[in-house]
Amino acid sequence: MGRAYSLDLRERVVAAVAAGESCRAVAATFKVSVASVVKWSQRFRRTGSAAAKPMGGNRPYVLAGERDWLLQRLAAQPDITLRALLTELAERGIKVSYYAIWHFFEHEGISFKKRMARPVRKGFRHDSLTSLHQRIRSRGDTPAKMEIRASWS
Repeated sequence: MGRAYSLDLRERVVAAVAAGESCRAVAATFKVSVASVVKWSQRFRRTGSAAAKPMGGNRPYVLAGERDWLLQRLAAQPDITLRALLTELAERGIKVSYYAIWHFFEHEGISFKKRMARPVRKGFRHDSLTSLHQRIRSRGDTPAKMEIRASWS
């Protein structure tokens, strides 16, 4: 991410707009975008300063205040989905995105990985049987012919 423009430049741009120049003319003069000129002027009128907002920093998670409730809810029902939690949070009056919930649990080190009902045998691939049957059919072999051929070998 780039740096913010200097406060000196911002103040000169805002002063030029305040003096009556158009935003497009000021943007061309100072070689900045028209959108920047408009935003800086609006910010100056609203707050009295055209200074940039702080960048970066440590922002707390949106769901940090709901940490205890989320962990208790997960302990009560371990197979709950993130969508169900999203719905329950909305019922509690907390409107967040699906990603916010996912990000919270990722930060807590909790994953929702799907597990197989039974382990898969090593070396077994369902598609290998399908391709075997297709090869047999394409050669015109039948299981009976294959048995005869196997007994001669």
